[in-house]
Amino acid sequence: MKRVLPIEPASFQRHPIHAAPRTWAETNCYADVLIELLHGLGHDPVPALAFTLGVDFEGDQWTFFKFPDGDLYELYGVDIQELAVWRPLVQHIEDQVAAGRPVLVELDSWFLPDTAGSAYRLAHTKSTVGVVAIDAQARRMDYFHNQGFYTLEGDDFRDIFQLDGLVHERMLPPYIEYLKKRPGFTPPTGAAQVEASLALLRRHLTRVPADNPFERFKAQFAKDLDWLMQADLATFHTYSFATLRQYGACFELAETYLRWLDAEGVAGVAAAAEGFAGIAQTAKAFQFQLARSMARKKALDLAPIDGMGAAWASAMGDLQRFR
Repeated sequence: MKRVLPIEPASFQRHPIHAAPRTWAETNCYADVLIELLHGLGHDPVPALAFTLGVDFEGDQWTFFKFPDGDLYELYGVDIQELAVWRPLVQHIEDQVAAGRPVLVELDSWFLPDTAGSAYRLAHTKSTVGVVAIDAQARRMDYFHNQGFYTLEGDDFRDIFQLDGLVHERMLPPYIEYLKKRPGFTPPTGAAQVEASLALLRRHLTRVPADNPFERFKAQFAKDLDWLMQADLATFHTYSFATLRQYGACFELAETYLRWLDAEGVAGVAAAAEGFAGIAQTAKAFQFQLARSMARKKALDLAPIDGMGAAWASAMGDLQRFR
């Protein structure tokens, strides 16, 4: 078994973001896997969450939020690079893991046992996992995915890596990255870490939308309701994931970040944290309201979007002192 870390799925303790009760248990596959991977590497991912403040409504979805590579490089000395796939995927992963580099790779959830009940043997959906241990001969892989750390083995290993050959000749290789350590870099701790995180905060506040994204989202959402009311449950889930879940989960992470700054003695962030907590909670409730409205073919009150917009404007106003 080639390993990056001397840890086992059975004994691994999740980061508090995924261990404590939260409004949004999961965010998106890329953000969640990096939270746990950074945690497994010995880093607290919370100081790197400043980027959550810069998300926007993009016209047909909210920003699919991800840790910026540069932020991870500056805070933790983690360098993320794309890997060009020119050999069987499993060989690339084995080589990188043997070199001490975790691998981020998009795999088919149909073969990921940790998704039992949602996608495992039910739906072909891509999802990013973080591989930190692999033995191709024994057909076993230990990987971070969503909220935790898991093992894949046996037939699932064979099928996910298509060891018996491609399903068809037009199958394309997945997007794959690997994590390298920044040479000679010691991550800042204590007050130095807070200052480094505040530098990222100032940078990301310059990326905050110039206008209120909730106003644009409400206008588009009102149009989308015309066809959503005729759509099925599967459409509700995909629509909600791209919109309500994206910004709801993202702003809950923003709340987590600001509460960390508050606990570290940074003044002027507590009220904004409360505002983002309110957005996250309202988005979750509004998601259920949308589901009921679609099931019953009844009108949906859009006033909660106005409330979330007001909370966003107030919180961003509070944070302008850091720009």
